[in-house]
Amino acid sequence: MTPTPARRLAEVAKKVGVSEATVSRVLNNRPGVAEGTREAVLTALDVLGYERPTQLRGERARLIGLVLPELQNPIFPALAEVVGGALAQRGFTPVLCTRTAGGLSEADYVEMLLDQQVSGVVFCGGHYAEGDAPHEHYRRLRERGVPVVLFNAAVGHLGFPCVATDDEVASEQSYGHLVSMGHTHLGAVVGPQDHMPSQRRVASLLRQASRSSGTVTVQIAHAQFSMEAGRAAAARLLAEGVTGLVCGSDILALGAIRAVRRAGLDVPADVSVIGYDDSAFMNCTDPPLTTVRQPIEAMGRAAVTMLLNQVEGAPAADEELLFEPELVVRGSTGPARSGAGTAR
Repeated sequence: MTPTPARRLAEVAKKVGVSEATVSRVLNNRPGVAEGTREAVLTALDVLGYERPTQLRGERARLIGLVLPELQNPIFPALAEVVGGALAQRGFTPVLCTRTAGGLSEADYVEMLLDQQVSGVVFCGGHYAEGDAPHEHYRRLRERGVPVVLFNAAVGHLGFPCVATDDEVASEQSYGHLVSMGHTHLGAVVGPQDHMPSQRRVASLLRQASRSSGTVTVQIAHAQFSMEAGRAAAARLLAEGVTGLVCGSDILALGAIRAVRRAGLDVPADVSVIGYDDSAFMNCTDPPLTTVRQPIEAMGRAAVTMLLNQVEGAPAADEELLFEPELVVRGSTGPARSGAGTAR
């Protein structure tokens, strides 16, 4: 049932904490309302699902789209919490858009956000990081002048600023940790071949191995970002006799640990495993997971600052702001067994 105008006034007034007369002045575009109050009323209209009056639809709402690939991986809810909190402190409301199997696509969400006249969009883990994925919806955002910030490495032609963990440093930390404990036959379980962060991490690992004069080898297995895919990819590498596994996410690392155990081996006595993200509860796994920690708090706040600077009129520089990762050593890594690392 369509709400009556009186009910709409009452709901918006209650949401904002102002009188119905104030809401009426805003909806009729009359003077005498503070700018902050006016913006709060318009945002409440959007959040409650009411259409703006025709004369106000040309203005962008104080809504920010936050587009995530999923919520099962704990790193994404953690990012949503940081970004949402930082936006709220600046008077903006996040609109969470999560892709699900058989649900709306990333492009569908972009169209929805454009219809909502959002002030900007933050993307994390989207098609911007995949070289073979469709990118037309990003071009639409750029053509419409919508501020955008990307989270972690992107393909090179989109022209949006991004905040990213330094993938080269992350690989250096993982590689150095395993080699220092005597591991010479390493494997990397990473994302799909067109995934930009994975490409960077693989290139860094191979570059470091090339400096070892053949004493260290690195084998690569690509996988989708799921526990089962991580298990299958790790199993292929274990068949080649690797003793240290560097994984592209904590979820892949948990799959790798499962593969080690299915092979009748132990973590870390036989095989060491390193994850990536340091997402929630990785210190509670068995064994606790050694992983590369992304500085989510600092990165999320930086992404919001970069986005809102654009919203306020600053030019959008096509730049990448890199953050230093931290290797968190726990129980899933240990010294290589004597004589280990020979290909089977």
